[in-house]
Amino acid sequence: MTSDEAGGTVLVQWWRRRTLHARLSLLVTGAVAVAVLTLSAVAWLVVAEIQHHQIQSELNADANAIAAQPAQWLTATGALPDPDAATTDGHHGPHQLGPRWQILDATGTVISDSTNPLPVTTGARQIAAGRGRTFEEQVAIGEDSYLMLTVPANGGGAVQVAINQDPDNHTLTLFGLLLAAGCVLGIAGAAGLGRAVARTGLTPVQHLTEAVEDVTATMDLTQPLPVHGADEIARLGTSVNTMLTAIDTARRAQRTLVEDAGHELRTPLTSIRTNIELLLQVERHPERAHRLPPEERTKLLADLDAQVRELSTLTTELVELAREEATREAVEPVELTDVITAAVNRVRTRAPALTFTTDLHPCTVHGRPGELERMVVNVLDNAAKWSPPGATVHTAVRPDGPQQCQITITDTGPGIAETDRPHVFDRFYRATAARATPGSGLGLAIVAQTATQHGGTVTAEQHEPQGTKITIRLPNVHEQR
Repeated sequence: MTSDEAGGTVLVQWWRRRTLHARLSLLVTGAVAVAVLTLSAVAWLVVAEIQHHQIQSELNADANAIAAQPAQWLTATGALPDPDAATTDGHHGPHQLGPRWQILDATGTVISDSTNPLPVTTGARQIAAGRGRTFEEQVAIGEDSYLMLTVPANGGGAVQVAINQDPDNHTLTLFGLLLAAGCVLGIAGAAGLGRAVARTGLTPVQHLTEAVEDVTATMDLTQPLPVHGADEIARLGTSVNTMLTAIDTARRAQRTLVEDAGHELRTPLTSIRTNIELLLQVERHPERAHRLPPEERTKLLADLDAQVRELSTLTTELVELAREEATREAVEPVELTDVITAAVNRVRTRAPALTFTTDLHPCTVHGRPGELERMVVNVLDNAAKWSPPGATVHTAVRPDGPQQCQITITDTGPGIAETDRPHVFDRFYRATAARATPGSGLGLAIVAQTATQHGGTVTAEQHEPQGTKITIRLPNVHEQR
């Protein structure tokens, strides 16, 4: 890692350790500081350019005035009138020349009567010799800095005019110091303003944070956070309330699932424990074996096997209902005809006394193949469970309009009572006619959950003349794109 990268990392870490209040204050202060410094720099440059332009204009005017009639200035005094000295009538002269000037002949020799001579540079000699039009340069006379302009004179030679720049430089320096003082005051004021803005702007966030911390401490998800206005903070508060509602709903659903699962598990576990205790008693006291004839023992073992199977099925279905998103399959295009074919083949081996028929039309959805197959298997298992021997279970897949695929599974069993149909997809719901048969009441709940997770719906209705018709509708690939 280079030193620049290390420095950047340290700066980023330092910035991340700042509070939001400090960050906002620094950002406001920085923005104002950049604006003030930029404006001050531009103002200083503009004033400096204006001063330079004024000096150049004055040099050009004075040099051209002398160069037009150099003979009239040969005997003039070299000390020019003071620009700030008023005339006898209280007014300045119509035009004051620069403080220093002199006239050169073609050889570069000073021919004017000047008490304040200027240096004759190489550039000035070239202008006097007629090898140039104008020449501007910085020269030092004593401790002062002058801007000197040399122009050709009428009739030959050259005219030199110089202006002392130190007074203007002092003025420019003083102006710069005033700007610097103004920048310091402006940035200091911006820092105070930034803290005030941050404090005021983050007050709703502070209140929201305190409310969330209170919810965290009390674990009371039923009390919504107070929301005022319609700004971004209000939207955040509304989103937090929505999240709390979703968490509370999920927690209630989880509690209900655990309570219902405990209730459903208690029955088979109690029965298994009772039967096992009876078998243990016989094993421990062989003299009492006559109380459990062989046929009763065989029946008891078969009952244990059935209960263990039921418990295993219930556990698997509970895991299926509580499956986390991270452990699920990836979503991919799934051809429903392949899913139905695989599901029917699985159930056919478990119910050889029934006839399974299909009417399949190509229809593709976006989904998880394994979950879709388990969904169809659960419906087919339910149909096989209630169908009499020799009955037919029919499965059909076809497009349902341009946006959906429809799966229908029909049987010729006793059907579902009209009062039970609205609840058959609820967890652990057992219809009155089904309470005497093995089952967990979770099979159709898993069907409904899988259909919902894939953006679809499931309905149950009477199949004429007898039986049940389960219809699953899923959005096809075209709609999901």
